Amino acid sequence: MGSTTIVAATFREALPLPTEYLEPRWYAVQTYANHEKRVLEQFDRALLEGYLPKYSSVRRWKDRRVRLELPLFPGYVFVHLTLRDRLRVLQTPSVVRLVGFGGRPCPLADQDIAALRRAFARDMFIEPHPYLTVGHRARVKSGPLQGLQGILLRRKNNFRFVVSLDVILRSVAAEIDVADLEPLRR
Repeated sequence: MGSTTIVAATFREALPLPTEYLEPRWYAVQTYANHEKRVLEQFDRALLEGYLPKYSSVRRWKDRRVRLELPLFPGYVFVHLTLRDRLRVLQTPSVVRLVGFGGRPCPLADQDIAALRRAFARDMFIEPHPYLTVGHRARVKSGPLQGLQGILLRRKNNFRFVVSLDVILRSVAAEIDVADLEPLRR
């Protein structure tokens, strides 16, 4: 019995893993409600590269106003890892699952995460927006969100650019100059 276990372990190690298991990619991790910051702290302790974009919101209470830092995508944290290391993420307390389809985690586009990081590094105002899939599609040709595709909305006298992450069915909106956009043809 003991030698069978050793042979099975050696056989498993000899099998080559698909390249998608070896390449680090960004994945969305679903968390328990209001546990995003806690999960990010645990990723830091486990030496996993995590990302939790946050936005400022002013809330009015009876006697005062309070500025809060809230997750841009409530219930989700992003993690950069190879799929062979996914167990480290799934064993983290307050993690529900790696987001995917058919039982397989679905990677996010590296440019989407990079654009979000650039936008926040330049203090661009970005806030959650209801999930959108229909509207005037455009691509950002310059600025911190360069390369992203989304939907252009008019709000009062300003234009809002809405980017939807289809994997988690969430959207975010940013004010943008129309000169930085180019229309997309369907």
